Amino acid sequence: MTLEEIKRVIQEEQITSVDLKYCDLMCNWYHITFPARRLEYVLKKGIPFDGSSIPGLKAVEAGDMVLLPDISTAIIDPFKENKQIRMLCYICDADTRIGVKKDPRSVAQRARTYMEKTGIADESYWIPEFEFYLFNEAEIHNGKFSAGYKFTSSENKEDLPFGYKDIDGTAVANRKGYHIDVPFDKHAHVREDMVKMIEDIGCKVRYHHHEVGLSSQQEIETELTEFSDIKDKMMYIKDIVHNLALEYGLTATFMPKPLYDEAGNGMHFHIQLRKNGKNVFYEEGKYADLSDKALYFIGGILKHGRSLTAFTNPSTNSFKRLLPGFEAPVKLFFGLANRSAAIRIPKYATSEESKRIEFRTGDATCNYYLAMSALLMAGLDGIRNKIMPTPENGYGPFDDNVFAWSEEEQKKLNSIPTSLEEALQALQEDHEYLLQGEVFNEELIQSFIKEKMKEVIAVNNRPHPFEMNLYYAL
Repeated sequence: MTLEEIKRVIQEEQITSVDLKYCDLMCNWYHITFPARRLEYVLKKGIPFDGSSIPGLKAVEAGDMVLLPDISTAIIDPFKENKQIRMLCYICDADTRIGVKKDPRSVAQRARTYMEKTGIADESYWIPEFEFYLFNEAEIHNGKFSAGYKFTSSENKEDLPFGYKDIDGTAVANRKGYHIDVPFDKHAHVREDMVKMIEDIGCKVRYHHHEVGLSSQQEIETELTEFSDIKDKMMYIKDIVHNLALEYGLTATFMPKPLYDEAGNGMHFHIQLRKNGKNVFYEEGKYADLSDKALYFIGGILKHGRSLTAFTNPSTNSFKRLLPGFEAPVKLFFGLANRSAAIRIPKYATSEESKRIEFRTGDATCNYYLAMSALLMAGLDGIRNKIMPTPENGYGPFDDNVFAWSEEEQKKLNSIPTSLEEALQALQEDHEYLLQGEVFNEELIQSFIKEKMKEVIAVNNRPHPFEMNLYYAL
């Protein structure tokens, strides 16, 4: 919306308040609300707040910061009973009003500016794939003397909610849930309402469907959308999924591996670069009709793939999804239509308009601003340094199932880290490419590593419930 449009909506809809949202390095959401009559003042002066109270953002001795709203992100909040305007913000220094180095939205803005300055492209287009579970119940507890969780789904005969009788026989067992039809796809109408809300905020959806997980795993995929727009829309989409699920008496999780031995939730990113409206990645006649720049871009992501996982898979749970044999992309190579590859070239995307690459390793525990910026920086580094992926350096292309290869052959491939701690160590050792154009900086990277290591230690220090099975009676 423009300022005039916002004013008109406030008057016509009798809106009395504006809600500002921002996120920290971990992608936790925060908000502050002010009366709508103060809109123009806040747009000019911002709202001061204590940045030292936000984990990883600022030291106590220098905590004063300002939130500056971005009116281009304004929407009517679809979940407030009393209508409210919602906007995303830049986190700025109190004195300069410039986006701080550790503000995720400012990082993304700098990444796009850097891309333009390289002359390689003036636009990047993305498709995010949102995978999530809709559970009927989610009971979680963690204490000194007990710990555990229980998730239930009315779709799965082996996972029914307490007291649910399945008297109509529509709960299913002994099959995969991929594209399962109604009435067995019990929450198709919930997805439909989610998609309506997503399109209402100006984000076009490509399709949605039931995913592989039988306990109501879902997928919603957008159309190709420009980086500056999709990075913010993704935050709203995740919020829509969580809040609408609750309105239907359900609970949504994007957690990479909530269920043992069941399909995990990924966050695949389709990426395309354009310059002067022309797809930089397309060149007819070469492998998969990919240009040299596309191959260099792939090479950059694969070369920096181990450190990238610190941003694209930044949870201890991420690496429970990334296991061989589950269509999980644990090897750093690319291939045409290859779902075991870290980067897949969609076989159906044959035209110049649609040609793109798909990064399959990530998951939705990532901070979208940081993960997408890091992917963009790695790819641009590949183009700048002409990092050509070849079978000789283990990057491919390989179009067959590498997990059917001999153990000796598989060892020649580069692997992603096997834990968050290993990914953070890789980031510590390889992040120079992120510092180009001052997009990321050392302070952000070190703060991110420090905060994420707290999660590693918190998980490592706690007894695991399955350890009781293994060791309690010894």
